Amino acid sequence: MVTPDHIRNFCIIAHIDHGKSTLADRLLEITGTVDKRKMQDQILDSMELEREKGITIKLAPARMKYTYHPKTPPPAAHTPRLPTDGQQAAPLGRGAMSAGSPPPSASLRTGLEGGEFVLNLIDTPGHVDFTYEVSRSLAAVEGAVLLVDATQGVQAQTIGNLYLALAEDLKIIPVLNKIDLPAADVPARTEELVKLLGCEVSDVLTVSGKTGQGVAELLDAIVSRVPPPPDQSARPVRALIFDSAYDDYRGVVASVRVIDGAIKKNDRVRLMATGAEGELLELGAFVPGPSRFHPLSALENGQIGYVVTGLKDIQACRVGDTLTLRDAPAAEPLAGYQQAKPMVYAGIFPKEGSDFTRLREGMERLKLNDAALSYEPEHQPALGYGFRCGMLGMLHLEIVKERLRREFGLDLVVTVPSVAYRVHLAGGGQLVVKSPLELPDPSRIASIEEPWVAVDIVTPVDYVGAVMQFLQERRGTYKTTEYLSPQQAILHYDAPLSMVIVDFYDRLKSLTSGYASLNYEFKEYRTADVVRLDILVAEEAADALAQLVYRDQAERIGRRIVSALKETIPQAWFVIKLQAAVGGKIVAAERIAALRKDVMAKMSGGDVTRKRKLLEKQKKGKAKMAELGAGSVEIPTDAYLSVLRRD
Repeated sequence: MVTPDHIRNFCIIAHIDHGKSTLADRLLEITGTVDKRKMQDQILDSMELEREKGITIKLAPARMKYTYHPKTPPPAAHTPRLPTDGQQAAPLGRGAMSAGSPPPSASLRTGLEGGEFVLNLIDTPGHVDFTYEVSRSLAAVEGAVLLVDATQGVQAQTIGNLYLALAEDLKIIPVLNKIDLPAADVPARTEELVKLLGCEVSDVLTVSGKTGQGVAELLDAIVSRVPPPPDQSARPVRALIFDSAYDDYRGVVASVRVIDGAIKKNDRVRLMATGAEGELLELGAFVPGPSRFHPLSALENGQIGYVVTGLKDIQACRVGDTLTLRDAPAAEPLAGYQQAKPMVYAGIFPKEGSDFTRLREGMERLKLNDAALSYEPEHQPALGYGFRCGMLGMLHLEIVKERLRREFGLDLVVTVPSVAYRVHLAGGGQLVVKSPLELPDPSRIASIEEPWVAVDIVTPVDYVGAVMQFLQERRGTYKTTEYLSPQQAILHYDAPLSMVIVDFYDRLKSLTSGYASLNYEFKEYRTADVVRLDILVAEEAADALAQLVYRDQAERIGRRIVSALKETIPQAWFVIKLQAAVGGKIVAAERIAALRKDVMAKMSGGDVTRKRKLLEKQKKGKAKMAELGAGSVEIPTDAYLSVLRRD
């Protein structure tokens, strides 16, 4: 049995591509958790998509054992605090932190004994779309390694994830990674971290996740700086479910952090939110490798591991629920998690109507594994039955679509993404509109509100002017500019979410030669003048292409869409009209010329009258085909994708 004093629960948080997964690989290797001969890159990234894209999508727990030898204590880790009334805030914008002296609880425990420690690591995603995964990880640990690339320095998601960690009152260990690279500027990046955290220079550790340099010292710091979980083994059992997945043979497998008491194999348990009951068929620790599961007889107070619940109902086991014993239940559930708020909505439909049942099953399973995903059934005349899905961003949408394709073999049509608008009705009342097709008739609308987000952009100072002009084009409202260093600035803006979700990140990277980074979070709803832009193909509304747009941009966006469709929809034997309309008014139009068969190819002669008759017959035939085939024009997937691009 491992006592709580010899347990350390921590996660690694960082901006995307700052080396979290590589550092996790070295931690696992140096602790002997993974044999060097079996080591592979991104060993905790189990999904094929993660390896292909080189990013972490899902949080990944792993247990390590490490023998700690007490040394002369280094300076204490400083945990920043949010400022209270009367305190002087640090210089960094939203939610700025106190730069005062470290609290006593952050001090190094000088009397710490040596011996073997259990280190429970949770590797987290870095992209802003997967912030909810990060927040769930933070709630299950006591400390966080804040990792910063020594060549790039503090980035937008570094700050965003730090705010999340501070909200959970975690102990922060600042670490500079990639110090082996020639472009690494350790003094300058250390200065940025000191300014961000209000800590001492000596608090910042330096490592190379690639070579292993400094990783042993980091392990010592994790043991000495991160506090152990509180000893609550005598209390009634409570375990927090922070992730889950479905196994065809074993049912729901939940990832848990045991907060109170201990759980054992064959315990009969109850989930306090859903009331579902089951028996723990197996439990244990997460280990890297093909199986990922290492069975144990029990999970004690403070431990992180998995439980095989035996539940076959996917909806019965929710992320954030509290697991307790059926026969000796706890009085109150744990706080759990706030429900993730979707930022982007899109319709997902199977290309073949017969695949709807398979799509529904896929959605249910993804929801179990992806708590930030929401969905509800939707029907569109042109596309049939599908789901209106809510996601945290465009990358999240791409990942959901790709997982459905790969894991469930589905060929899908995805409609144009939208945000959720609040519509105030003329006769009183309010609607939340997640799809352009849900927008009421204009005569019933009193006003429309759209979501705005607070945007933080970290960029080299040389690109500040270009970024500010770009934000102005996207209807952003300037707030402040702050400087991490003479070379690095943080721009704070408010902007409509609809202007941020589509191609914003790609354009930002292009403007700044790849150097800028982005973080955003929901702020409030504001009044907006938006209308529904309908797209007609062969005089039939293409519901999947409808959009909610600003009134003053409707004509420009309509022209762009019909031009894009003209390039992507193949020719037919009749003229295809492409139109963009607001209400009953056509604001843009294009035509795709008909294919032309040479009806006179076999004529070796003949007078002009016969030729005219043949051409006239062909003309009438095309007109009839256009009339009969108006609703049968197939819109290729490329056409749907083409309308996502902004000017």
